[in-house]
Amino acid sequence: MDESSLRDIAAVLTRLAPLLPPAQHEPDWSAQAFRWRRRHYLGVSLGRLEAVWRVAAIAPADLQHVEAQKAALLANTAQFVRSLPANNVLLTGARGTGKSSLIRACLAQFAHQDLRLIEVDKADLVDLPDIVAQLSGRPERFILFCDDLSFEEGESSYKALKAVLDGSVAATGDNVLIYATSNRRHLMPEFMRENLAAKHQDDGEIHPGETVEEKVSLSERFGLWLSFYPFRQDAYLDIVAHWLRQHGADEALVEASRLEALQFALQRGSRSGRVALQFARDCAGRHGLRRRP
Repeated sequence: MDESSLRDIAAVLTRLAPLLPPAQHEPDWSAQAFRWRRRHYLGVSLGRLEAVWRVAAIAPADLQHVEAQKAALLANTAQFVRSLPANNVLLTGARGTGKSSLIRACLAQFAHQDLRLIEVDKADLVDLPDIVAQLSGRPERFILFCDDLSFEEGESSYKALKAVLDGSVAATGDNVLIYATSNRRHLMPEFMRENLAAKHQDDGEIHPGETVEEKVSLSERFGLWLSFYPFRQDAYLDIVAHWLRQHGADEALVEASRLEALQFALQRGSRSGRVALQFARDCAGRHGLRRRP
């Protein structure tokens, strides 16, 4: 083969290199958080753990008016990092009330005890068995975080999640838990027609139809359910005040901002923790305040 042909082959290989899958390496386990990412190479789809070095952390103390939910989740996580029995957790309820933030707060609280957080998109839940297998034997404790979880009819990731939670012949390692958030408790849409399949015995006892049973069965695989509710006005204003103080606002500014904070929430149709934080950022920015480290 002449030198010109070798150069042509080298040029082709150079163009193909970005399309080929990279060499598989162990994740950098010194990171506190990871994402499971699926990439496509020449028609082949491969998933791998990618370290997250700048974690959007939040302290448990920053989450206001969810004290019961916070205490339950922190207690469950404390059991987990101590290698004691603990449950998978489903956090459901109103949007913007701190469900996802509370899971990230667990990482801030227990990272020094080898807790690690792995974010898994709903579309990648079919890879859960592969993720769990990769974590098997590791000394760290891993929470698989599935945010805003819901399913439509026939999605394959629904059955994959059910199997990993409870129902597969392969046992999930004791160093892995699943924490998921959702705006609806049963995770799948429910329709009035499904209630028509319900049966009742002569004594009046009702037995749900098979479709309803199937939808409820996924939620029941989570051992701990935590429900979140819209905040009342006084709770919303307390959260606004907390975040304003975190940005260095004095009490005069906190008090003067109450009416404006309510108008801000009215425009967005929600009195949630998320809206309270957004208002505090807006107010702090207009007054030249900076977030305290």
